[in-house]
Amino acid sequence: MDSENARELSLMDMLSIYNRRRRIVYGTTLLLVLLAGIYCILCTRRYEATGSIQIQKESADAAGYGSLLNNAPADSSDSLSANLELQTQANILQSDSLALQTIKSLHLENTYDFHPRWNPLSWFMGLFSPAGKADPANASLDDSPLRRTRSLKIFSKNLVVKPVAGTRIINITYTSSDREIAAAVVNTLTRALLDYSFQTRFNATNETSKWLGEQLGNLRKNSEVLQAKVVNLQRESGVYSLGTLDSQGHEQSYSGVIDRLQQATAAMTAAEQSRILKEAIAKAAESGDAEMLSGLAGNATVGGSGAMSNSLVVIQNLRQQEAAEQAALGEAQAKYGSSYPKIAELQGNLSGLQHSIQQEVNRLKGRAESDYFVARQAEERTRQDYEQAKKSADVVNNKAIEFAIVRQEAEQSRTLYEDLLRSVNEAGVLAGLRSSNISIVDPGRVPAKPAKPNIPLYLGGSLVGGWFLGCFAALVADTLDRKVHSISDLEQIHGGMLLGALPLDKPLKGGEIVLPQLTGPGDSTSSYVEVIKSIRTTLMLSGSKQPKAVMVTSAIAGEGKSTCALNLAAVSAMSGKKTLLVDADLHCGSVSERLWIPSTPGLSELLAGTTSTAPIVSVPGIENLDALVAGEAPINSADMLGSDRMRDWMEKWRSEYDFIVLDSVPVLPVMDAVVLNTMCDATILLARTYMTERSQIERSYNILKQAGNHYVGIVMNALKPTDSSYYGYYGYKGSTYKNGKGVQANA
Repeated sequence: MDSENARELSLMDMLSIYNRRRRIVYGTTLLLVLLAGIYCILCTRRYEATGSIQIQKESADAAGYGSLLNNAPADSSDSLSANLELQTQANILQSDSLALQTIKSLHLENTYDFHPRWNPLSWFMGLFSPAGKADPANASLDDSPLRRTRSLKIFSKNLVVKPVAGTRIINITYTSSDREIAAAVVNTLTRALLDYSFQTRFNATNETSKWLGEQLGNLRKNSEVLQAKVVNLQRESGVYSLGTLDSQGHEQSYSGVIDRLQQATAAMTAAEQSRILKEAIAKAAESGDAEMLSGLAGNATVGGSGAMSNSLVVIQNLRQQEAAEQAALGEAQAKYGSSYPKIAELQGNLSGLQHSIQQEVNRLKGRAESDYFVARQAEERTRQDYEQAKKSADVVNNKAIEFAIVRQEAEQSRTLYEDLLRSVNEAGVLAGLRSSNISIVDPGRVPAKPAKPNIPLYLGGSLVGGWFLGCFAALVADTLDRKVHSISDLEQIHGGMLLGALPLDKPLKGGEIVLPQLTGPGDSTSSYVEVIKSIRTTLMLSGSKQPKAVMVTSAIAGEGKSTCALNLAAVSAMSGKKTLLVDADLHCGSVSERLWIPSTPGLSELLAGTTSTAPIVSVPGIENLDALVAGEAPINSADMLGSDRMRDWMEKWRSEYDFIVLDSVPVLPVMDAVVLNTMCDATILLARTYMTERSQIERSYNILKQAGNHYVGIVMNALKPTDSSYYGYYGYKGSTYKNGKGVQANA
């Protein structure tokens, strides 16, 4: 037997708990519904007024400080910007400033909702916290911290400001016991928001206009300084504007320094060209090649002095004459031979021409060197003039760059000054305008019926909430309750199948429970009797030999052990077995009272030796059933039951009777049952549902198992026929089969 063996709760377990604890569930539900009904009857009716405002997108020409700076508002279509705007306006609506303004405007402190009320929680907390300084007498609401705090708390409790998702609309809801005040608060709060928005924009525009006016003086002075600097730089640079524009739209200007630079550049270029040409002629003359020099004659690129040109022409002419003489000399030699007298004359003429050519070349060489020297000196002079003009032009260029920069700054300063001046002039008009992006969609209207209490909602919520709370309470109660509830509880303790489960029969006269079968043979078909028969049959098959002496006991008193013992003995006797019922409960036996037989003498007198014969009597109405009552309660009952005399009598009764049933005392209060357990062949341990605790039945079972070496069976008693465990143990609900007959079960 493992009592610590736990398992998870299944759905059937939860239904079983619900069935066992349904009174808690129904009671809790009924209680909450009744409380909700009482609250709906007694609570003050409260009215709810709702208004709606729209936060429109900021227009580009809005009269605000953004327009003063020619800066249009950002596009408000962005979802994040719109959400921020909505949340900002919603927070402003819930601000203390607007709340105080509304409270004072409508004199809400004099209304029912704002009257001071005693709060037990606040009173209790005030016992442990400092009370603080009291408000001054006859002070205003703003100067009374306690009144102000309480009023703001009440106002904010009744106010609900909620932006509508996906729109630019904000809903304003106020709840009050007065329907007209509810609508008035919504409308007053909306107007206060509009006034706040107007005043904020007016103040921002006015402050911006003042600041810009202060900045205009400094900006104007700065612009005038820049204009004067532009004039000075233009005068120093020597650049004069012609007042006309070129084809590309640029302003035309004139500078003498730049003009001189252009002239020096042209002169230096011409001097370089002349020097290069003179150098080429000088090199050609130095080579002495008359043929090459004659080719230069008449070339326009040669240029140079007139003597140089004449020399080239002379050389060219002499070269032509030389060619003619050579041709004549060759013709004569070919015609007349070398001895012809005129040959010598022709040779002399040729030699004279060649000598003249050489002399002219020498003269040309001297002239070329002189011209080259002069050209090189002229180039050096023009280069010096160019460098001087370039330096002057660089100075002018730097001045022109500085002039252009300063002129651009002056133009920008002038433009900014003119724009700001125009904005300041407009600000005088804008400051008087009162534009707003807030518009009223729906004003607060007087409601037709109260919004609270919502009777269907409260009753339905209390019904559902009560059921859930009741289920939770039932689960907690079942978890904390250590008593036996179902067959499965005992099977976990027993570690196997139960011996049986006795149903709970209807009470008889005087509140006595069961024994229906003793009222007559016709009751032998009851459910209780059928279970007793099943228990007896199981006992007969529990061991290698049939038990003859069976003890019936329980963990504590009041679990129905005596009833079970009486029924077990009766069933055995009715089956034809000679049966003896012994009331071994020497403390408070009940067999004599239930069977209407004398209470003395009994077992106690027999064991005490005051009587020599057992005072056994036959039970009237039941054949084969004898009974021995308990007798007077002795002082030492455990010693008497454990004595040798008791063992001797047990052996004698075993020989005289077929079946012996001992109705013993409970196991835990006294040791009588433990002593008597050693003299029996089997023991029946009863556990009553919703009465016996799991620890009690577990301890009793262990004690009986250790004290005796025989079968100990657990029987559950008083199992309600409506319990799911009953039908799970005996069959389906509504079964019509019993004892092989079509008789409806007593369920």
